[in-house]
Amino acid sequence: MIKGLYEAHLPVSDLNKSIEFYEGLGLKFDHKVEDRLAFLWIVKDQSWVGLWKTDKVEVEYHPSIRHIAFEVSLDGLKNSVNWLTNKGYKPRKAFGFEPTEPFVMPNPNEGFGHAKIHFNDPDGNSLEFICKIGNPNNLTEKMYLSEWEKLNGLTK
Repeated sequence: MIKGLYEAHLPVSDLNKSIEFYEGLGLKFDHKVEDRLAFLWIVKDQSWVGLWKTDKVEVEYHPSIRHIAFEVSLDGLKNSVNWLTNKGYKPRKAFGFEPTEPFVMPNPNEGFGHAKIHFNDPDGNSLEFICKIGNPNNLTEKMYLSEWEKLNGLTK
């Protein structure tokens, strides 16, 4: 019955500034509802983000209420630190990894892991770029993507 995620919502303090930020990530503005809510497509007619203008952005961060992970290609992820930095966005430390390159969190015995990089929007909402990556050697430790690929024989 469920085919995917259609929408997710985040609190923002400045709607126009946030629209500009998310357009900079490549999302496409669709419409505003008054001056308190905006919708931007992640994938046209498939999934979007709703940005709610509120004074509640000061709510302490927790991934269950202020986090979105955007699926990207592996090639896109490999270039993500440069891509974000060139746009004026700052990748951030996550799970003990410095934001010098993406890192991988394994799914032991499942044959894959999740490669990712984290960053924040202007209001401190947690964002990440993520993709699934093979794990033919069933690695169990978190590590930087370049090391993961080397140990799994995935480098070209």
